[in-house]
Amino acid sequence: MSTVFNFTFVPWFRSVAPYIHMHRGKTFVVGIAGEAIAAGKLPHIAQDLALIQSMGVKVVLVHGFRPQVNEQLKAKGHQAKYSHGMRITDEIALDCAQEAAGQLRYEIEAAFSQGLPNTPMAGSTIRVISGNFITARPVGILDGVDFMHSGMVRKVDVAAITRTLDFGAMVLLSPFGFSPTGEAFNLTMEEVATSVAIAMQADKLVFLTEVPGIRVNPDQLEGEDNPIDTELPLAAAEKLLAGLVPGERPTDTAFYLQHCVKACKAGVERSHILPFATDGALLLEIYVHDGIGTMVVDEKLESLREATADDVAGILQLIEPFEKDGTLVKRSRTGIERDADLYSIVEHDGVIFACAALYPFPEARTGEMAALTVSPQSQGQGDGEKILKRIEQRARAAGLQSIFVLTTRTMHWFLKRGFVQMDPDWLPEARKRKYNWDRKSLVLVKKLT
Repeated sequence: MSTVFNFTFVPWFRSVAPYIHMHRGKTFVVGIAGEAIAAGKLPHIAQDLALIQSMGVKVVLVHGFRPQVNEQLKAKGHQAKYSHGMRITDEIALDCAQEAAGQLRYEIEAAFSQGLPNTPMAGSTIRVISGNFITARPVGILDGVDFMHSGMVRKVDVAAITRTLDFGAMVLLSPFGFSPTGEAFNLTMEEVATSVAIAMQADKLVFLTEVPGIRVNPDQLEGEDNPIDTELPLAAAEKLLAGLVPGERPTDTAFYLQHCVKACKAGVERSHILPFATDGALLLEIYVHDGIGTMVVDEKLESLREATADDVAGILQLIEPFEKDGTLVKRSRTGIERDADLYSIVEHDGVIFACAALYPFPEARTGEMAALTVSPQSQGQGDGEKILKRIEQRARAAGLQSIFVLTTRTMHWFLKRGFVQMDPDWLPEARKRKYNWDRKSLVLVKKLT
């Protein structure tokens, strides 16, 4: 049993390591819907946040309290009122909000203090610090509706939050703000989290919500294993948002998406909508390639480019497992360093997920595509196609009329993409001299039009 565990744990941990390095020192603003706490998810969320912080991430946590305030209102025989997706906060609702916020802060601080043995919190020391970091202003009257004590963020005390994070503490914000005269305003968790992320130019804005993510085209995605878009470019998110009515309820597609778009347009490159119903959603989204929810991103994360000497270690790490199982011929570090400029790579968040090299034989007007490798984590996502197209482009630019590959295991993949099997005698003389007749690799050629 332990041997099986080792074989699954070690590759998994190695695949996670690049993301641990990448996120160290970064700032994440995490907004948790009050519904997540009402559903009893707080203990596991606190454990995951503590784990994330222990790996060097600076965390600003913003909690919501919509159901908790409604529960207090119901107990007092008072009805909750909403308009424009915000609560209308009268005197009674303000009292209920203050009571709910106090109770939730107590629960959250307690959750981060449970350093019990044999739990993920064992040995952790998480300092949670709250404060009057938000200056607010009244919403006022919108379309004839007086929002009374409901407010909007006027200013975020970035310097104070930064000092607190640098001290090693986690910052906890309630959806409350105060005017310069000391008047309290009820805010929304979504607006506070977005405003803080923008003001701090955070690396990520994350919403733990009631919804699993965003579907751009539900009809087209019906029946697929993943019913949501795991990556939504900002332009596509804006286009989707333009065709939706403003999000009034948390389950409306536009409700969280509008805040993600706002944050991305203001310089927060990645905003995420995650389902709190999935245990470990934060860890899955941050440390796994495909994630679990929808990420709105202000750039195309995947970069297709030519390799440099700095990429050699990543290329070696990518191709090593395929060399060990005999899929690829073993290449030395020295050889790859010498030929680094011949490689093209697909890079995602600083991690290389695919590569291939083009070795030209100008006298024969052809070139060999070698070391074509796609990480098991991203197979089936088109990275192999991207690399092939890039190699074809490079070959055409070099004046070559064809490219060829030598393979023992992946013949069908190449045949589907226009390659034709040829006799080894077809190979250019320089390559034929190096052909390994014992390996009996198939020679597959594609003419470039």
